[in-house]
Amino acid sequence: MSGIYLHIPFCKQACSYCDFYFVTRQELREQYVERLLQEIRNYRDTDYTEEPVQTIYFGGGTPSRLGVKQIDAILAELQRVFNVQASEITLEMNPDDVTADYLSGLKQAGLTRASMGVQSFQPELLEFMHRAHNRDEALQCLELLSASKFQSFTADLIYGNPNQTAEQLARDIDLLLQFDPPHISAYSLTVEPRTRLGKQVELGRINPPEDDIVADQFALLNEQLKPHGIHRYEVSNYSKPGMEAVHNSSYWSHENYLGLGPGAHSFWWDEKPRRWQNVADINHYCSSEDVAGETEQLSMQELAEERIMMGLRTKKGITETELKSRYGYSLNEKQWGYLQKKQDEGRLTLKGSDFALTETGLVIADAIILDLITLH
Repeated sequence: MSGIYLHIPFCKQACSYCDFYFVTRQELREQYVERLLQEIRNYRDTDYTEEPVQTIYFGGGTPSRLGVKQIDAILAELQRVFNVQASEITLEMNPDDVTADYLSGLKQAGLTRASMGVQSFQPELLEFMHRAHNRDEALQCLELLSASKFQSFTADLIYGNPNQTAEQLARDIDLLLQFDPPHISAYSLTVEPRTRLGKQVELGRINPPEDDIVADQFALLNEQLKPHGIHRYEVSNYSKPGMEAVHNSSYWSHENYLGLGPGAHSFWWDEKPRRWQNVADINHYCSSEDVAGETEQLSMQELAEERIMMGLRTKKGITETELKSRYGYSLNEKQWGYLQKKQDEGRLTLKGSDFALTETGLVIADAIILDLITLH
């Protein structure tokens, strides 16, 4: 079982917090699509095409910058080259790109899931984040999605913005719930160094919120979504039962996936597990046959620690049985003692060799995970 990720690097403008690879020049779109089709064809008759492809994900950037015909051509080429048996085909989109005809065209092309970048409905927060859409466009887009044939869709929210209040977040959640979303992704704003936001924080012009404010907003999401049958199943992801994102789980559980397009990451585990990233440069991508960067060989120790990190971010947690059988990794006495301590604090549950963080544990998941994997 494998997944395919397609990086569509085009954006209308740069969001203040984003450090993904993107370009705002739109004139390269046709050339980029042709080169992407060639990259797909280059995998023909390789071992990568034998494994069934269960998920396809158009990410970015802003994939909705591409037209339906371009997306249809990409999917058709994937069908020709790979063993596509996809149960989930997702496309990220921004509200200002979406029309009823566009959604209808995507559905006819084979898309099964839409991912809407709302982030907030508050005008001042949208302006702070330098989003390309406004409140009315977000609301209109959600109306179109609700009325479309997309049974599965998700909307993104961002919390933990400087000066964002709990009341603002509560209003955003209430508005979003009016559209009965089957899935919501809610991310705490992260300050990345090579972004506009990162520079402003570095210069002291903006102060990120205190940790306790962010923790309160993290808890608020759970409180407001749970009564609507939307439950947290990963630190940043909530869904109704059975509507969890399938593609994301391939990252969390070390399933194989190929990344296509400039800056895209790949992970493949056959005889030896390895990871690589395409060169994050659209000019290089469009003009060169060799687009892959250096390949990183991964040890079982690195993979086991990664699996613990990713597994403990999910409500399901992880089991030592999997760690032993798949990675040859056993927890030591200090680690078991630490897990017992966290259970006594109410931050973790232990059932035999299975362990998972509780709601209060998920609030500080990163700190617990770091403590656990560094105990020797």
